[in-house]
Amino acid sequence: MASFDDLEKMMVAMKDKTDLIKDINVRLSEVCEDVIAYDEQEVVRICLLKDKLMYEATLEEAKEIAAELKDLVANVKKRPNAPERIYLWEEGNMPSETDFTDNSDFKFNHDPDFKPYLYEMLIPEYETPKGAVVVCAGGDHGSAVVKEGYQSARDLNKLGYQCILLLNRPNHMPWSGHECGADSARAIRYVRKNAARLRVDPDKVAFAGFSNGGLTGEACIQFYSGEKKVTDYFPDYVPDELDNYYGGPDAFLCVYGPRFNGDESFVWEGTVYPPVFYAIGRLDNAIDNFNFVYPDLLKHNVPVEVHTFAGVPHGQAGASILGQGYESFNLWVPLADKFLQDVFKS
Repeated sequence: MASFDDLEKMMVAMKDKTDLIKDINVRLSEVCEDVIAYDEQEVVRICLLKDKLMYEATLEEAKEIAAELKDLVANVKKRPNAPERIYLWEEGNMPSETDFTDNSDFKFNHDPDFKPYLYEMLIPEYETPKGAVVVCAGGDHGSAVVKEGYQSARDLNKLGYQCILLLNRPNHMPWSGHECGADSARAIRYVRKNAARLRVDPDKVAFAGFSNGGLTGEACIQFYSGEKKVTDYFPDYVPDELDNYYGGPDAFLCVYGPRFNGDESFVWEGTVYPPVFYAIGRLDNAIDNFNFVYPDLLKHNVPVEVHTFAGVPHGQAGASILGQGYESFNLWVPLADKFLQDVFKS
């Protein structure tokens, strides 16, 4: 086991490496979050370089890698006819409550002017969709979108699901559950409004959240399921056509999330919690969170399906796009497919 001095040196080295790319942090995150609009292999190269810089390189090596990374990020170009962002909220009518005005220390992947948006990731017209899944990556998003968002959506596409890649205001980073939940509910409402065009049943819409994205999914359920409305938390918000559609998911795919161990703040009154599917590694540092939430769900008669994977740590969904991950954990996708089909037929 590493000594305290060793751990302290490691933390200092990580900070020094982070400082090397602080000035491109937001731009790097934008490229990763818009991976669908760029050459996939270029974005993968950027992600691998960032990981190498942070976790493998010495400080001297990191300086060279940082220079290469900055050059790649500065010069990467969107593909011809790349899809455009679909922004969630009308200008001047986005429900907000977090006092976030300064990101000059590059603490977060997003600046205060970040506007939540989504991308449609659809199956071919000749295939019949099984349903729709709103996909939300974890952490502060950024490079997590490449694996947990984009690749997971592609995997679900292959099994017949229309996917909506959601880039919301990340929960706790720095936005609130009310805000991230509102973004998620808005994405679900978008699917229901466009169900005919997307060729899906408006009552077959799932939410897939990874790690912090799982917190976001539960915030959506807690604050916007049942009869709960955006104006319950944001009285100045002006409802529009999308608010006529139900904002809670019909099923919840929670991959190594959601609620923190010991968090007793969840409000069940008026909440309609849908059937939930859990996938988590046995070596995941979030497994104590799951062990805390699971009995609470059972106590409230929520249908729950659970899959744990031996030897698997945190954050492994979609890692195949980077040539990484655990083959056993990839089974969460076909297992989730079986779960959704069972929920959607009832």
